Amino acid sequence: MAVRLLQRSPPHYFRQKRHFSDYIRFSASNGVIRLPLASPKVIGTATSRGTRDHQEDFYAFAALSLDPEELQISIKKGLGIEWDPSQVGDIFARQAVFVGIYDGHGGPAVSGYLRQELHGLFESVNPSMIPELFAWIKELGGYFKRFKGGPLTPWIVHPHDAAPKLDLEARLTTAFFEVDRQLSTDPMSQTCGATASVAILQSLDAPATPFFSAERLALTIAHCGDTRVLLCSTDGGKVLAMTENHHADARIESTRLRRMMGSSLITDSYGESRWMGALANTRGLGDLQFKKFGVTAEPEVRTKLLEGREWAYMILVSDGVTSTLSDDEIVDLARDAPDPKAAAEQILSFVAELGGEDNLTAIVVPLSGWGKIQGPDKTKELREYRRKQAEGSERQRRM
Repeated sequence: MAVRLLQRSPPHYFRQKRHFSDYIRFSASNGVIRLPLASPKVIGTATSRGTRDHQEDFYAFAALSLDPEELQISIKKGLGIEWDPSQVGDIFARQAVFVGIYDGHGGPAVSGYLRQELHGLFESVNPSMIPELFAWIKELGGYFKRFKGGPLTPWIVHPHDAAPKLDLEARLTTAFFEVDRQLSTDPMSQTCGATASVAILQSLDAPATPFFSAERLALTIAHCGDTRVLLCSTDGGKVLAMTENHHADARIESTRLRRMMGSSLITDSYGESRWMGALANTRGLGDLQFKKFGVTAEPEVRTKLLEGREWAYMILVSDGVTSTLSDDEIVDLARDAPDPKAAAEQILSFVAELGGEDNLTAIVVPLSGWGKIQGPDKTKELREYRRKQAEGSERQRRM
């Protein structure tokens, strides 16, 4: 089924050459260097099926080619910074790194589709498609009858020449909604879905530098659901969470849903809240039968300027990790690893030791402060205690 989805012909406005690649370019004394993103020292990944019968977690990363003027607008809007793309040249001014993590539920079809297509859709969307996309969103009915367009509003009100260039928030929102539209004719996508967190990294240095050594790095996060994006500071390994779980009982989501839909939150016998009695997450892709009840693909978008060597790395994890470990434990597990790949594997290994059963995925993205965290590992004793407790429980299970 997932293969059939991937073989469908793209809409007419996507029938153009895509420019994303699996390597980044940066300047060096001997010219321009191409560095594969899949190198364990560039982006580290680890994934496990856990004890589940099948894998529903997926991830993707790519170097994209975007309009420098659009990036300039986004940096000004999100960070208040005047960035001049002419200082680095066209090739480097267009380059942005895309990292996405996708946690499927009800099957792997939607999360697998995101792995294959979302970065390409993000690169390819354009303002001309927004009025048609908005008309489809309104046809979903229910919650979306009152949807005004959010970040897409300028391109709905001025659909032609008067519309401005897209910024990253509008581009991300368009791409997320476009996934739902492309999946809308597939029967399994009515009850199958995925949560997603996407990070866009762009070096602001001149001359151009790769993201892992940039002194100034623009970070944009687009998020739906309960995957997580965490930043680890070099100052004591402090954690900055760039995402919040989109559960119906969370402040932002409860306000949004009650304003538009009233209350459809049901708590089961385990004390877990479910929207419509079925879904833990109230933002996500797919799950099309629940869209009219307020389950939206509109991502929550945040931006941050990462300065110099203040940040050691960024970690993206699926909820199989966060249901077992705290944010502090996750970043501390990565801090002494020799490379990002080993860091991601250490996180998953510890979850497995504690008996984690869900699908597990961790992505570690090194930043300029990699290997320079100051201060003690603040969760080391807690992790040792949890490890010993888990060993005792395992012995009891084998008796």
